[in-house]
Parts: sequence; C-alpha cells; structure tokens
Amino acid sequence: MPTHNSDRFVTAYNRIDQLMKDVIGTQEHMAFFRLIDYAKKKNAVIRKYEADLREYGDLRNAIIHNRTTMEYAIAEPHEDVVQKMEEIETALRTPVTVGSMFRTNVTMFQQTDSLIYALKVIKDKKYNQFPVYDGTQFKGLITPVGITMWMASMAESKDFSRSRTTLGEILAHENDRENHQFVAKQESVYEALEIFKQAVTRGRRLEALLITEDGKPNNKLIGIVTPMSLMKIK
Repeated sequence: MPTHNSDRFVTAYNRIDQLMKDVIGTQEHMAFFRLIDYAKKKNAVIRKYEADLREYGDLRNAIIHNRTTMEYAIAEPHEDVVQKMEEIETALRTPVTVGSMFRTNVTMFQQTDSLIYALKVIKDKKYNQFPVYDGTQFKGLITPVGITMWMASMAESKDFSRSRTTLGEILAHENDRENHQFVAKQESVYEALEIFKQAVTRGRRLEALLITEDGKPNNKLIGIVTPMSLMKIK
C-alpha cells in the first residue's frame, strides 16, 4: 500500500509534538499551539520555524478532523509541505551545533607576538579576527578595526614599527572590547544566529563567537563563528 503524503505529514507532526514536550519537560497532553508557545522560549529551532509550525498545525487539524474514512484524508498535503515538516522534525531531533559545523584548528596568538607576525598569518590563512592570550588566559579578540585604530594613533609618530609593536598594544585600541562572546560547542547554529541578531538590537556588533567545550573563556578554543560564516545557514 503506497504511503500518502497525509500519513507522512501526520507522522512528522506527532514526532514534533513529542519533541516539543521533551523540550519543555512534560508528558502531559497539551494543545500543539500551546506547546509551541512554551517550547519556543527554550529552543531556537522552534523560534525559527514557529510560523510554519502554526500553519501546519491548522493543516493537521484539517486532515485529522475532516477524514471521511480511515484510508482517505480530505486534505492531502503537497510534497513540499511534507518535506518541510520532516525537515523541522530532523532539525529538532538532531540539531546542527556550532561545534559540528565550525570546529577547526584555531590559530591563537600571544599578546607578546609582534604585529608583523600576525599580519603574515592573516595573509596566509585569510583571518579577519584572531584571539589573543596571555599564556592560557584569554585577553581579547583583535579585528581589522583595532589594527586600523592603532595605525591611526601612530600616524604622526616617528617610532612606527610593525615588528616591534605587540598584539597587546593593538588590543588596547579595540574600541569595543566586548566584540565577541563565548559559546559551548552544543549550542545550535540557530542559537548562534540569534546571538548575533540580539547584539545588533542592543547596539553592539559582535565580530565572532568563540567556541569552547563548555563555553568558558579560558578553556581550549575549538572553533570560531563569524557573521559571514553563518550565511551558509538556511
């Protein structure tokens, strides 16, 4: 017997219903729309797909409550709708994390490193932001803005030397030392996207999210998320 789109749709709907219960920590019966209201407060995937879920909730009611027989649904969803519902289920069940998408071998600099050394690394690896440490203690994130501000401050100086200037000196010229935020590797990519957007609404521009195992600053850096890198997320 062929599988109808309505069957696939209702199956995905029921699984999403359960996944939202898992998010809010309940097994009590609750209306689908109420589940959305509670789950979106805790889960970025729900917030991303909220409008779709509400629309599909109405469609599910039409399918279930208007069945004429057990074999026939009066509303048969389009294939694109079914695929979208299954996409949402997958995103909830196995969310893409920043750790899985953006893990990389991060080049870390010491504040005693020279600017000329950092510029060579930037040229080779095409970096725009790079983290600076004092031993194992994170000191800050240097960006092109910080380098430009340092150069502007040295415009009239006769003692201008990229080889003698340290990254610690550059770091002092970052206008906004809070140009970054640490996140744990299990954060979803949608949560990362929201962090950037929320910073903008507060009048603050984040240059990068720095990934560690648990989101703590002085643990090993295992990846970097930039606004540009998030453009690949649908």
